Amino acid sequence: MSNGPRILVVDGYSKEGRDGLAAGGASPAGDLYARMLKACAPDCETDIVYPADPGASLPSGAAIGQYDGVAWTGSSLTVYADDPNVHSQIDFARAAFEAKVPSFGSCWAAQIAVAATGGVVAGNARGREMGFARKIALTAEGRGHPLYFNKKSVFDAFISHEDEVTHLPPGGVLLASNGHSQVQAVTVTHKGGVFWGLQYHPEYDLHELARLCFCRKQRLTDMGFFADMDAAQRYVDLLETLFQDPSRHDIAWLLGVDEDVMNEDVRRVEVRNWFEYLVRPTMRG
Repeated sequence: MSNGPRILVVDGYSKEGRDGLAAGGASPAGDLYARMLKACAPDCETDIVYPADPGASLPSGAAIGQYDGVAWTGSSLTVYADDPNVHSQIDFARAAFEAKVPSFGSCWAAQIAVAATGGVVAGNARGREMGFARKIALTAEGRGHPLYFNKKSVFDAFISHEDEVTHLPPGGVLLASNGHSQVQAVTVTHKGGVFWGLQYHPEYDLHELARLCFCRKQRLTDMGFFADMDAAQRYVDLLETLFQDPSRHDIAWLLGVDEDVMNEDVRRVEVRNWFEYLVRPTMRG
């Protein structure tokens, strides 16, 4: 039996959302997250839960405390919607804080943590941020925070969202921003629990972004990201080609991407730091 950290992965997607991704060849968010965690901490064990599924149950109280960490995926749901599937996840986030289990996550995760602790999430007035978040810059607090040890002060990252954190909760600290979204990373401390959240997606790679864009082709075209569906498909094909052959510097130049997103070690610094500085020091033995 492994003595490594036990991590509960919370897949925030509804079954309908997961089915839509699967139809376009994208990995289920929970599986994608579990693979990333295992790559960053090979000795960890993961369980995946799907709180938006009908009849789903989540651990509570002492059962949460059996885990050394909680990791949240993205989601196609809306945090501020009056939806039981959302309410149950907010309630679980509060329970994880109270259980003092270190938490981490991407996109939906940061929004859930903020909404659960008194902050505000709303639609981004600038619209969707899609594909690559450019020039994410660490704040003064971010530059000194262990989440960003060994990370550049300015970097690009994979991203896909329309909502954003607009007001931090009382225990929230802003760690990173860019020109599109004021809150690109946040830490929340609440009732003795700690959450490190990113608005961007270190779990993605070029292939997963390609499949996500394929799934959202019509919508992205309607929103003006592409001139037409053929242009959308060409973009998908470029992402897939570069994924298969990272030596294609012509495509990397055309897409404006570098090691920030293409190098897994660079892209996942924050995840490894979460394990090293938050999860392992608090493991229950």
